[in-house]
Amino acid sequence: MPQPRILVAGIGNIFLGDDGFGVEVIRRLAGREQPPGVQMVDYGIRGLDLAFALLDGYDLAILVDALPRGGPPGKLYLLEPDLESLGQADIQTHNMDPVKVLQMVKAFGELPPSDRVRIVGCEPGTFGPEGTGQMGLSEPVQAAVDEAAQMVEQLIYSFREEFETWHSQQEGTAAAGSQPQKG
Repeated sequence: MPQPRILVAGIGNIFLGDDGFGVEVIRRLAGREQPPGVQMVDYGIRGLDLAFALLDGYDLAILVDALPRGGPPGKLYLLEPDLESLGQADIQTHNMDPVKVLQMVKAFGELPPSDRVRIVGCEPGTFGPEGTGQMGLSEPVQAAVDEAAQMVEQLIYSFREEFETWHSQQEGTAAAGSQPQKG
């Protein structure tokens, strides 16, 4: 049975405080054994590289990033983006967030299926003083790293289970269709 190809992409700038959240989650996950077909990559601020990776036919892409949505710092979000409603990209290769990356992918002409992209985000507390930035995550965002890593691992596990079930059903249907009919 084929293995699903899953990309887990950490996004963020480690020099801007909580913006480094995605990078830290990838660092945490990289220290753990992952199933075959799972690729963990720290993309940092390399939006163009991530956009090209998303064009590479992954079965699932999980983007991990700081995601300001108005909640308390450290609050985690799991989003399934509406890829069809994305606007046009203002392509900036070193200034990115998941939406900008997905807009670049759309501009290149091919979006992954909507049900194959997830965003694990964390409400940031601080990006550091204006103009100077900050190294390290704030306390509430650092406290959310392990839970976010567990969310990512659960997404991987659930998707692999669905993938295997779907392939088993396809193989069963193909085998049933090749059986001689009795008559």
